[in-house]
Amino acid sequence: MDDEVPRVPVPADIGAPDKIAWGLTFRQLAIIGAVAGAGWLLYSRFGPLLPPLLWVVVAVPVAGVTAVVALGRRDGLPLDVWLRHGLALRQVPRLQAPGRARPGQLLVETAAPPPVPAPLRTAAITVAGDGTLTVDGAARCLVACGTTNVALRTGQEQAVLLSGFGQWLNALTGPAQIVVAAQRHDLAPYAQAVLDNTARLPHEALRAAADDYAAFLLELDQSRDPLRRQVLAVVPAGPAREATVRAFTALGVSAVPLDGGAVTAALAGAVDPYLPPVPGPRAVPGIPITTRRTS
Repeated sequence: MDDEVPRVPVPADIGAPDKIAWGLTFRQLAIIGAVAGAGWLLYSRFGPLLPPLLWVVVAVPVAGVTAVVALGRRDGLPLDVWLRHGLALRQVPRLQAPGRARPGQLLVETAAPPPVPAPLRTAAITVAGDGTLTVDGAARCLVACGTTNVALRTGQEQAVLLSGFGQWLNALTGPAQIVVAAQRHDLAPYAQAVLDNTARLPHEALRAAADDYAAFLLELDQSRDPLRRQVLAVVPAGPAREATVRAFTALGVSAVPLDGGAVTAALAGAVDPYLPPVPGPRAVPGIPITTRRTS
């Protein structure tokens, strides 16, 4: 039987840099080589000024610190990268939200002026009406994806799914990201929608069943913590969006490109995941509203 679950070996260090010499990467060799070269230049120029024992005493801690920085890791990052991020973070203002005094609020003067809040700048710059998102100067598109249960498939079906997903990855011409977010799902609007349409039902038994269903939704919302899952594929704008939709649809996964309003709603949900989504479409930032919905 050819129904075995396909197994594809994936190395655990798939993102590890290549080893250049002596089991060291180019970054590690550059750090050690730069420090060693600087030490040799200092010794060749100022060597006669100090006794050799003093040079050894100075070189040992310097060599130790260099080895720790070049070979060490912290929080999953090389130690030199971690230190560079830390120094960059020290230069960023601690307050990242604009603030001002409310009308009528009394400000107490202190000896030292309070720190001025810095503007909160996000990576996303603009959102177009067609859903094109500009992130750090690059155009990206968001595709809302469904899910499929691979465990319930046969071995051949799993092999086909893995092959199709691998073909999509190999066809990418730029960076891509799959974002899976779980947020609390507010069931109260659905219960209210059921109650609003209960009176239109033609039979008393149907109206009673609708009332029970609305009560069940409210009880479920209060007693449990229902979640909704959102899966988004972020791909470069252009042909990659259509290719992603075709590839995921061929795998049996629903894929719908998001327009500007849906992208805005997704960004708002990412900024404040605890806030329930706003009902109805969202306005795209920077695009004038030309239609009006009447109740």
